[in-house]
Amino acid sequence: MTAACLMSTYQPLALSFSKGLGTRLWDQAGREYLDAVAGVAVTNVGHSHPRIVSAISEQAGLLLHTSNLYSIDWQQKLAQKLVQLSGMDRAFFNNSGAEANETALKLARLYGWHKGIEQPLVVVMENAFHGRTLGTLSASDGPAVRLGFNELPGDFIKVPFGDLAALETALKAHGPRIVAVLMEPIQGESGVQMAPPGYLKAVRELCNRRAWLMMLDEIQTGIGRTGQWFAFQHEGVVPDIMTLAKGLGNGVPIGACLARGKAADLFTPGSHGSTFGGNPLACRVGCTVLEIIEEQGLLENARLQGERLLARLRVELADNPSVLAIRGQGLMIGIELAHPIRDLTLIAARDHGLLINVTRGKTIRLLPPLTIDEREVEMVVRGVGRAVKAA
Repeated sequence: MTAACLMSTYQPLALSFSKGLGTRLWDQAGREYLDAVAGVAVTNVGHSHPRIVSAISEQAGLLLHTSNLYSIDWQQKLAQKLVQLSGMDRAFFNNSGAEANETALKLARLYGWHKGIEQPLVVVMENAFHGRTLGTLSASDGPAVRLGFNELPGDFIKVPFGDLAALETALKAHGPRIVAVLMEPIQGESGVQMAPPGYLKAVRELCNRRAWLMMLDEIQTGIGRTGQWFAFQHEGVVPDIMTLAKGLGNGVPIGACLARGKAADLFTPGSHGSTFGGNPLACRVGCTVLEIIEEQGLLENARLQGERLLARLRVELADNPSVLAIRGQGLMIGIELAHPIRDLTLIAARDHGLLINVTRGKTIRLLPPLTIDEREVEMVVRGVGRAVKAA
């Protein structure tokens, strides 16, 4: 088999999987791997969960698509559940995280328009990642993702992540034009970068004072990844707009933009839409994912196993001079290395049967399914320790 007919947007390992179950994947030769990536924080309830398989199979035999010209019962059920869990008011469904963030940016523009601001500004964070559409790319940071795309749409102010003083400086320079702050509670693509304690709460208070929208990109952190349904719940705040995707569909493409207060009432018929967004199949799977997480206690498991994984990694890698920092929350953990290690993901897979991800060149990112158990945590720790030592 050849990849010659595919555009060169990825650099995949020469490794292809034929099946998965729970935290495990099997390649074409039948070799078993422990998946500590979960499709980049997607398969939160594990591969081939029997209830997900059943929901997909049954719904595929009933109805896949009608379009949003008609009411969709599963869409309304999923929206109701997400609103209940998050404290938001309304939801809009599309097909991906980038689309969800585009929805949020359109809401920010509309919010500014209603306030009479002709050229509204959105504050975003340095080293952020919000997607690869032209709009979300403009709100993102990093030379690799922006190379060759210099003239990007949108007006954004970039400030250092976690730096409240920088937000105050932006306020002094551009205050009348600012309408929103868009940020990830934990920056995933830039290496699991954590904000200082209290930062989200301080941003919430600033947004309240200035009547800005607080917009949180929870595409990677949401749906239980950090040990709460949503990462903002660790600080007891609620955003005005939140975006979701990844773990919501456990592999079935779905994105969502949730809003509350004034932001929830900005769209009117015709101001936004999606052909496939919120179809019966995707929304039924989303409902099933939320049910599984609740019934199996996976929020608590993510918290417990995440704490165990973080503690064990710090012991295992304590004497390794290649390791600069180990950080994270729940089952979203980054191991920052002193320098890039070539072929680290290949070494981990080939020699230790462990699937990991390396982001920004030198940070190992661990995002295992929320179903991981204590024995599998030890397998991850041993595999990472040996891979880093051998590389």
